Amino acid sequence: MLKTEWLEKGYIDEPVAEGTDLKSEIRRMCREKKAVIMAHYYTQGEIQDVADFVGDSLALARKAAETDARIIVMCGVHFMAETCKILSPDKLVLCPDLNAGCSLADSCRAEDLKRFKEEHPDHTVVSYVNTTAAVKALTDVVVTSGNARRIVEALPADEKIIFGPDYNLGSYINGVTGRNMLLWHGGCHVHERFSVAEIVRLKAEHPGAKVLAHPECKGPVLAVADVVGSTAVLLKHAMESDDREFIVVTEAGILHEMTRQCPGKTFIPVPPEIGEGSVGCSCNECDYMKMNTMRKIYNTLLHEWPSVEVDPDVASEAVKPIVRMLEMS
Repeated sequence: MLKTEWLEKGYIDEPVAEGTDLKSEIRRMCREKKAVIMAHYYTQGEIQDVADFVGDSLALARKAAETDARIIVMCGVHFMAETCKILSPDKLVLCPDLNAGCSLADSCRAEDLKRFKEEHPDHTVVSYVNTTAAVKALTDVVVTSGNARRIVEALPADEKIIFGPDYNLGSYINGVTGRNMLLWHGGCHVHERFSVAEIVRLKAEHPGAKVLAHPECKGPVLAVADVVGSTAVLLKHAMESDDREFIVVTEAGILHEMTRQCPGKTFIPVPPEIGEGSVGCSCNECDYMKMNTMRKIYNTLLHEWPSVEVDPDVASEAVKPIVRMLEMS
């Protein structure tokens, strides 16, 4: 029986015996329980190292649909675990900390989107993957930062579109496609904090560095970037480029994989604008992603809790735009 305080906290706060090799124990339980650990690029480096699969939102969604594991441990944020459950309803989907939410997903409530749709009944709804299952259930097609442009361009040129919830990504897609999508005013608390001033300062210190930026950043930030793309696109560019130094304008967790894949290259995280972010923090980090810890993963595998459930009626609708995305990607 789980302790009441665990239920209240949303994660298992059980001490681990001193000297326990968490990585070895996690891998042992994965083998014994037929579990896989999926980690987003924004999680801590040690979590990425223990994971079976590391990727961005699109890659994780695809892997969730493909895996034959009994248990999926999603080390990311809550909407990602929901997506896994929607695609794999018969699997046990575990989330090491149920409090790992998403500021972007929180910016678009299902009841608000429903009302907005009713006000614009002739529009197709294109929703960013960073949304709740309830919002996906109101959506015609889901997109990620990696495939948004391709999917929008695949829709008829005269199709009226509501794009949400990320306003910056929507603005970027409007700019590169020539569309005039109706944009939801949502944003990511991490990518909103990046400033041109900090990038310019780092460029002055590292004049040969190329600027890699995520399209969730504001327009002026993207305007000074050399490459704009999803985490997977930015990683691929860093791996294939002859350049040796990069200023990275996205959540700093991606630097772990960039450094691993590109030995000898230098990756410089952009700090929050002066006066913003965590005290003493030299880079932009997602507090939600960092709620995932090795101890929580160990405990969630040990107790097979907390699990993520999605109402079957919601899931039956939410899966449709996800499948459509996977078919169009």
